[in-house]
Amino acid sequence: MSRYLIDRYQALEAYTPGEQPRDMQYVKLNTNESPYPPAPGVTEAVLAEAGRLQLYSDPVCADLRDALAARYSVTRQNVFVSNGSDDILNFAFMAFGSPRAYFPDISYGFYPVYADLHGIAAHPVPLRSDFSIDPTDYTSLDGFIAIANPNAPTGMTLSRAQIEDILQTNPDHVVLIDEAYVDFGAESCVPLTAKYDNLLVVQTFSKSRSMAGARLGFAIANDGLIADLEKIKFSTNPYSINRMTLAAGLATLKADDACMANCQRVIDTREATISRLRQMRFEVLPSKANFVFARHPHANGGFLYRQLKARGVLVRHFDTPRIRDFLRITIGAPEQMEVLFEKLEEILDGTVAADKY
Repeated sequence: MSRYLIDRYQALEAYTPGEQPRDMQYVKLNTNESPYPPAPGVTEAVLAEAGRLQLYSDPVCADLRDALAARYSVTRQNVFVSNGSDDILNFAFMAFGSPRAYFPDISYGFYPVYADLHGIAAHPVPLRSDFSIDPTDYTSLDGFIAIANPNAPTGMTLSRAQIEDILQTNPDHVVLIDEAYVDFGAESCVPLTAKYDNLLVVQTFSKSRSMAGARLGFAIANDGLIADLEKIKFSTNPYSINRMTLAAGLATLKADDACMANCQRVIDTREATISRLRQMRFEVLPSKANFVFARHPHANGGFLYRQLKARGVLVRHFDTPRIRDFLRITIGAPEQMEVLFEKLEEILDGTVAADKY
């Protein structure tokens, strides 16, 4: 860190993304990427735009917004698109977060980072002992609210009715529902955006639409909130989505049935994974995401993470209180999960009796 960084950023604790090592070939189950390639037509659409990179992309993103509006039964004025959902979360904290923000204490790691970045007083709300969110903890608060639903890294959810209760008791503050994983079995709150002008629903093409590398996210909300986000975008980088990503997004929506079919494949593999892990004596939290959160009574998360990595399997471990015994395991293709099970059995066969803590 240089001596030129201004004081307010000196103590900033940046978000730590999932590792991307290149020292060997890994079965990569640590960053919640899709195990399946982009939808049919996406590659061709990207290549068609590759020869036009001398031209700026459409800053209004009209065609993509219209396609998203049609997909979610809203209007273009209800849709905002940007460079990944993280970009939108950043804008939302910037626009709506001051002076204080509430979010679960165990959730997406970017929430406290954005609060700190923008000088917002962060108020982490503890999860229940079973790692679920208690919706009554978010009744009549005095600030911005951000909830991942399904939550990460737990995979657990609130119902649409529970979120509506939160909206009704916080009419004067924006409630952001981060639905990055909603297509894997959770209940979306998009229909509530027509009823509540303080609801901002954020989704991404990264997970369910196999476009993590393209960086494309979108939000759906009342047209006033969307206009607020547009103002922030056009005050920073109006060309934040490149031509190839816009084309990829449009092609993906045209093949949305194929994407949703892949989501069902992930769901089926997730349920089989939960069953297999429980047979191996893991405690697995209920999940509606493309990952599971699991711990073993005789081997802690750090030990299992290191042993799996040494055997060519990457999972995510968070060395923080309450969850350091857990692993977050992305649901890969069935053959990838078989490698995981084989390596776990190999590790546990030699460690169960030793209680590796």
